[in-house]
Amino acid sequence: MRTCLILLRRELGSYFVSWTGYVVISVVLFLIGLGFVGLIEALNVEPITNSIVELFFESYNFWLILVLVVPLITMRIFAREKSSGTIETLITTPITDVQIVAAKFLGALAFYAIMWLPLLLCMLIVQYYMPADIETDYGKILSAYLGIILIGILFIAAGCFASVLSKNQISAAIIGLAFAIFLFTLGYLSYSAPFQNGIISEVFAYMNLIEHIKDFARGVIDTRPVVFYISTAALFLNLTLRTVQNHQWR
Repeated sequence: MRTCLILLRRELGSYFVSWTGYVVISVVLFLIGLGFVGLIEALNVEPITNSIVELFFESYNFWLILVLVVPLITMRIFAREKSSGTIETLITTPITDVQIVAAKFLGALAFYAIMWLPLLLCMLIVQYYMPADIETDYGKILSAYLGIILIGILFIAAGCFASVLSKNQISAAIIGLAFAIFLFTLGYLSYSAPFQNGIISEVFAYMNLIEHIKDFARGVIDTRPVVFYISTAALFLNLTLRTVQNHQWR
């Protein structure tokens, strides 16, 4: 356990000793700020029926962060080790492959969770300055953040698999981006005419990330998307572990 924690601290710290982590946080801060500026301008034009939390998660900025930024976080997990030649040292150290994959995944997830903290601050500030007759719903804010973490678990697990398949960070980012776009667009098939009825439509609706995050933003925590995120992430992590165990990087 101590070895795994040391490796986890190494992985998390590596984001703050290179330019990648600061660039990612800067891009996220810019997109979050841009999204909230747009929301505040919209509030000055006409009244709204939805909460600030729901409006932000319906914007393009949120999905741009998920689809474009997460592959930048995960591209370095295994690809950098292979390109620098340190993967051999890591594999031959007295730690298990499970500990390696778990530490790298949790390190990326911890950085991802830290990356979204400014969003919580923005929501709290906007809610604080809302009119007194509008009640601040902290439950929706916490539920939305839970949804962010759950979707992040899925995207980061997919990014880990993309990174372990790649020999350099650029290809890892491209493959991770392809996974993210695929997962994002999968739910749209439930809206298309051939899949609007029957069990196939229900299957695609079950994987609709947009509807899932809307529910989380409304304060609704459904166990079905939670099971989908955890089980699909477990599948990607298992594939990552199998690849490491088979030494396909050699």
